[in-house]
Amino acid sequence: MIAVLSVGRPRDIELPVRRALKKYGHRLSGGEIKAAKTEKAAILRMLQAIADQDVNIVAVIVDQNAIVLPPKDSEVIYRWAVTHAIHHLVERFPRIEIHLDRRYTKEELRHALERCIREGIEDLRQKLVLIYQESSQGRKELQAADAVAWAFFRKYERGDSRFYNIIAPKVIAEELIVEKDWSDR
Repeated sequence: MIAVLSVGRPRDIELPVRRALKKYGHRLSGGEIKAAKTEKAAILRMLQAIADQDVNIVAVIVDQNAIVLPPKDSEVIYRWAVTHAIHHLVERFPRIEIHLDRRYTKEELRHALERCIREGIEDLRQKLVLIYQESSQGRKELQAADAVAWAFFRKYERGDSRFYNIIAPKVIAEELIVEKDWSDR
């Protein structure tokens, strides 16, 4: 599940996370909201607060159960999904700053992700895309994106759409990838 949130003012999606941290922070390990480990009522309120903002959501979901021939490097799927989601976003908003959760500790893997993204948006004209890979602990907006990705997870993996339904009006692109053969990537 890759979820990308686009806002004119990042503070608009940072505030719901800050409020949730203020209310539930004493129960959280690491001082970070992770949707899968936080009370569902808190996530519902946070998603509603996010949906009340001027936000656009792009999601790319890869059905991993459909994969028969996986790639040699499983990170290929992640990089491809992130690139695909960002492509959807850059098509609509050609001048953006992208803050990604810092998934990799190795610099070479961070560079591989950025290279994949840049190659994936080469076909788009007139773009200015700045990419930052940061810890979600320090970026509340990334914690909001985690909650949104979790809503998609609940919809696709658990058949529970109540979290997704809150944010559904803000979704501008949602793509489910069902691909059996990833071996040639």
